[in-house]
Amino acid sequence: MKIFITKKIPQKGIDLLQSAGHEITIHESARPLSENELIEASQQCNYVLNGGMQNFDAHFFENCPNLKALSLMSVGYDNVDISAATQHGIPVSNTPGILSGATADVAFLLMLAVSRKAFFNHKRILQGKWEGFDPTENLGIELNNKTLGIYGLGRIGFELARKARAAYNMEIIYYNRSRNKEAERVLGAKYVHFDELLRRSDVLSIHAALTAETKSRFDKNAFARMKNSAILVNTARGGLVNEFDLTAALQAGELWGAGLDVTNPEPMRPDNPLLGMDNVCILPHIGSATVETRDNMALMAANNLLAAIRGEKMPQIINEKVYQ
Repeated sequence: MKIFITKKIPQKGIDLLQSAGHEITIHESARPLSENELIEASQQCNYVLNGGMQNFDAHFFENCPNLKALSLMSVGYDNVDISAATQHGIPVSNTPGILSGATADVAFLLMLAVSRKAFFNHKRILQGKWEGFDPTENLGIELNNKTLGIYGLGRIGFELARKARAAYNMEIIYYNRSRNKEAERVLGAKYVHFDELLRRSDVLSIHAALTAETKSRFDKNAFARMKNSAILVNTARGGLVNEFDLTAALQAGELWGAGLDVTNPEPMRPDNPLLGMDNVCILPHIGSATVETRDNMALMAANNLLAAIRGEKMPQIINEKVYQ
């Protein structure tokens, strides 16, 4: 079978597909494909593995009649029109679970970095502004015995909660579409309504999928209900946060700070005012960026595709209705 990979993925995934005897074409450039380039390349193949953040909309599926399956090397799938894929009989899979620990590590890193103004203080050294000791300047806040609120307590949120409870004895509260009984039993997590999550959290970490319901859920109205000593962390999708409102809230002192591994858009413009704030830490979407995690994601994405090629149900299927 002919397989198109939209960006170079870890070699273990490529080797697995090649060892099964399939013909592979890889878009090697770091430059994302244009819509027309993506369609043209996919038209020549039966299967596509998305290694980047390409968009697959209804127009794509309408113009790729030979496509039989789409495998995503990601957990999120807001870049895919799942309804259109299902309508055209295309199963779509993702790679859940594998990156939970690595992404939770980045959320923990951002939480701690913001609490101690770590990025800002590092910049002071580079700018030659390390001028000795002042017992009253550039102070951070401690996390011990504080309240960690989690918006979307799934696998990643659970891992962050576990780390925060072990390291800082943080109380865990959460808001979810459904109760997480395991987190309540193992971590003593308490389910609260969204308004209470905003009101009580000392650190509020976002781990939900980007949907029409959650888009810009964290806006000026949400920030106005949070503590002015609170830290906002987002390692999910940039679109869950209204960055214009976040900037205004931080400038007005309505929040202590923010840590972002995802932004809207990505990449973030280098003149974005958030980058110059002493209480903001921003990373370039590195949540899953470890050797071990990316290798395992590539292997899962490849195995999903191999299952489709064998005529089997993709193990990590998103649109299960396609098989009905």
